Amino acid sequence: MGDAADWIEKNRVTEVECLVPDMNGVLRGKVLPAEKFLKAIDGAALYVPTSALLVCIDGRYSGSIDEGFAYADPDMRVVPDLGSLCLAPAASPPRALVLADACYPADQPWSALPRTLLKSVLALYAEKGWRAVVAPELEFYLTALNPDARDALTPPVGIDGRRENSQHPYDMEALEMFEPVIRRIYDHSAVAGIPVETLTHETGTAQLEINLLHGDPLKLADHAVLFKRIARKAALDGGMHATFMAKPIEGQAGSSMHLHVSLIGGAGENLFADRDGADTPMFRHFIGGLQKHIPEALPLLAPNVNSYRRIRPSLSAPANVEWSHDNRSCGLRLPKGGKEARRVENRLAGADANPYLAIAATLLCGYLGVEERLERSPEALGNAYLATSTLPRTMAQALDRLAACAPVRSLLGEEFFQTFLRVKQQELEAFESVVTAWEREHLLLKA
Repeated sequence: MGDAADWIEKNRVTEVECLVPDMNGVLRGKVLPAEKFLKAIDGAALYVPTSALLVCIDGRYSGSIDEGFAYADPDMRVVPDLGSLCLAPAASPPRALVLADACYPADQPWSALPRTLLKSVLALYAEKGWRAVVAPELEFYLTALNPDARDALTPPVGIDGRRENSQHPYDMEALEMFEPVIRRIYDHSAVAGIPVETLTHETGTAQLEINLLHGDPLKLADHAVLFKRIARKAALDGGMHATFMAKPIEGQAGSSMHLHVSLIGGAGENLFADRDGADTPMFRHFIGGLQKHIPEALPLLAPNVNSYRRIRPSLSAPANVEWSHDNRSCGLRLPKGGKEARRVENRLAGADANPYLAIAATLLCGYLGVEERLERSPEALGNAYLATSTLPRTMAQALDRLAACAPVRSLLGEEFFQTFLRVKQQELEAFESVVTAWEREHLLLKA
């Protein structure tokens, strides 16, 4: 506790937000006086009710497959991960943030939670002597404030007093129109210790992309969920929204969370390239696993009904699991670089995905490919948007395929699997009960 106490005193922290990421990556938890937080890490119990971590994206309690457990709503012990302790940006007086794990029983991380799942996947890799390295790229839109959710999103007003109404990919002058928000994002990320590598203007109107510096998967997932919060707050302070919806605006490019993945061996070598720089059998099998199992594990990468509006050919969103060198029409891209940088870029995850689950799913599918010695398909050349898709087209199809995939289900663990499926099925049922504007427009007076 000494280091944490010294850090809190040095930074004059008066409160600590203790945050547990739920199934959708929403940060839930408590704000504690610094003194109480120090007591909690010194052994005093800190709890949240189970129901707080079993919430659908619309805020409804999803319940539990165990009716007695659901009605009892037992407490989960919250255990802060001191390695994630950081300053909260723009907080006065100074406040800290810390990611935490929920335990049930009190000494055992609850296996139904996404952060626990990612830890269990990394443990599988550690048993093999492998260390995964990931680098997320997160796309998001800046939009005008949207007080009525029934209204379509519109671009925000830039510092030139005008709305951006055309596409400006990698346009530096267009990027400068949002300089105040971008500066806040950089400054706030630095305060929270999140290493932002690059920020660019993407294809859509007022669409940006942030690259996080590669590193440990758990730390990068922590950074990604905190970055989303930072970006939303920075945008709101500038009188606009930042949204990580996969497809927020019809006719515009969707927003993805591209995941670059490599594997390192015990001697620090890249396991995806041999001495001569050729792809290793392990790399071929890893890609083969992604090709076979991502179509079954897709809800972990595309977790919302809106996610499937993005996974359509063109507009930079591949709808396939083809692989190729430096070809963005493929769902699995091998970027340029020497043998030390040999990696695969999974381009199928949406920006709306829970980072813990998207990274865990990518690593699980690749792991199964290596274990099953799956061979990858021939390299796709040319326009892979024309390739036949093996991916589900709707959330309903995706959940059915996940439920039927025994290898992925086994590695996820039954408690996580049942909890995830219950949350997502309830969200789907809620969405399917909504009558949309399209239905009123075209069916009201013609059906």
